[in-house]
Amino acid sequence: MSSSHPSVDAVVVGAGFGGLYALHCLRQMGFSALCFEAGDGVGGTWYWNRYPGARCDVESMQYSYSFSEELDQEWTWSEKYSPQPEILAYANHVADRFDLRRDIRFETRVVAATFDEARALWTVETDRDDRVEARFVIMAVGCLSAANKPPFEGMDDFKGPIYHTGEWPKEGVDFTGQRVAVIGTGSSAIQSIPLIAAEAKALTVFQRTPSYTVPAYNAKLDPDYVARVKAGYPALRAKARSRPTGFYFPFNAQPALEATPQERQRQYEEAWARGGLPFLGAYGDLLFNKQANDTIADFARGKIRSIVEDPATAALLSPDNVFGCKRLCVDTDYYATFNKPHVRLVDVSKTPIERFTAEGVVVAGRTYPADAVVCATGFAAMTGSYDKMRITGRGGLTLAEKWAAGPRTYLGVASAGFPNLFMVTGPGSPSVLASMIQAIEQHVDWMVDLMAHMRDVGARSFEPKVADEDQWVAHVNEVSQVSLRSTCSSWYVGTNVPGRPRVFMPYIGGFPVYVQKCNEVMDTGYDGFVLDGTETTGNAPPEVRLTKRWHVPLDMDVISPAMLAAKRVPVV
Repeated sequence: MSSSHPSVDAVVVGAGFGGLYALHCLRQMGFSALCFEAGDGVGGTWYWNRYPGARCDVESMQYSYSFSEELDQEWTWSEKYSPQPEILAYANHVADRFDLRRDIRFETRVVAATFDEARALWTVETDRDDRVEARFVIMAVGCLSAANKPPFEGMDDFKGPIYHTGEWPKEGVDFTGQRVAVIGTGSSAIQSIPLIAAEAKALTVFQRTPSYTVPAYNAKLDPDYVARVKAGYPALRAKARSRPTGFYFPFNAQPALEATPQERQRQYEEAWARGGLPFLGAYGDLLFNKQANDTIADFARGKIRSIVEDPATAALLSPDNVFGCKRLCVDTDYYATFNKPHVRLVDVSKTPIERFTAEGVVVAGRTYPADAVVCATGFAAMTGSYDKMRITGRGGLTLAEKWAAGPRTYLGVASAGFPNLFMVTGPGSPSVLASMIQAIEQHVDWMVDLMAHMRDVGARSFEPKVADEDQWVAHVNEVSQVSLRSTCSSWYVGTNVPGRPRVFMPYIGGFPVYVQKCNEVMDTGYDGFVLDGTETTGNAPPEVRLTKRWHVPLDMDVISPAMLAAKRVPVV
């Protein structure tokens, strides 16, 4: 059903965890809001990513909202790492518990948003011919939500189905008795390949770049453990927020090279036995000292060789880049799957996929037959969802034009020239380098407080000052150079999509440092922003709202070189 110029305080784009929390907060603060969601249900990432084996890589007890103690107590996770159906069920529970669906228009995609400078209003247009006017637009479109679909020659000729892990059919796929080709060996491939192999008659995996992955050792959660966590949730949340990643796990601050080889081996074995992302916490300098990183990379490659029986296959599966430079993956029986006789690995790093035919996939003149193809080729990270909309700000400038050489924001929440446009976990914020739900909550709280402050002081619009935005972009880039994460090609820098500019997009200075910087901006009356055409003074007026201010102390036992650099390097 189309709408004819209704007006609300805020339009929210996307009904994932960011959009749901934004709707809840807006309502709590007395703002009217309308949310548009392309899918027919809530959940965002966890709505679309239904591929076999999809699950979270942050432990379930921490991968949840923290804003409601009642919600913490009433919801119970079943596994150490939540599977996609359970996370989606949680999102639906939240939507129902807080009565959020009445403000969501499903199966409706935003195609354009245009700012009217004279009236300081946005007009938001959808593919269902809606035209809605709003003072504010909150982009809760997700960091990994725009599927990267490689345009291989001949894909239309292939006679079988072609799936993308990020747009998996709701009804699921049965690969029993089929010859399946999987393109890609990133996180979604690593999670899905063992389960696809269990069904398929033959599985061919096409790999351009191998990924490091650590066993999850997933298991059912012990009820006593769950009860202990629930009893101490506030303390756990506080400890998590003080960590660089925004979630809590065992961390050894000792530099790797100060340990003996025997001590390092023992420490790595113990960390490997625990499994999951905390493996990177075995030593404190692994992402900042190349020699230290070499020790954990060598250990991981040794594990691959010990699991994969064929030496040539093991060599292909062993990355030669920095451990943790690309996204570290978490798996169940991934490497062991390549020991199965019906599974083979094809290296396409030097001889890329040439084309599809009706019968399969061609590499180096050889056709690999397939009845179905799975593209586990990831996403146009961070900015891909913005590219799908025509967002027009001051003077007719589009966001795509402004971001042609890479995204530019202030604090990752807003971009100069686009007044009253918020970005939840946007480029230039910790986002994908932090626990996403915690990052979402902090962003939304800060945004809604700014909206309430504007209402208090009668301001019609806000936007970053260009100079402050430039300094923030420079700061994000400078801090990224401290970490080894900036040294390789990855979706963090956009190089997984041909033609995208190479820019390190997330903020690597650490979640607590970032939160402190957001608090400083709030405390100084939103210094760095222009409110209603007048630059802020740098002195906080008494009306500034601090009702949702996050108090995040630094955990000095785990502070990283990137966090130290972030504290040391001035932003303005």
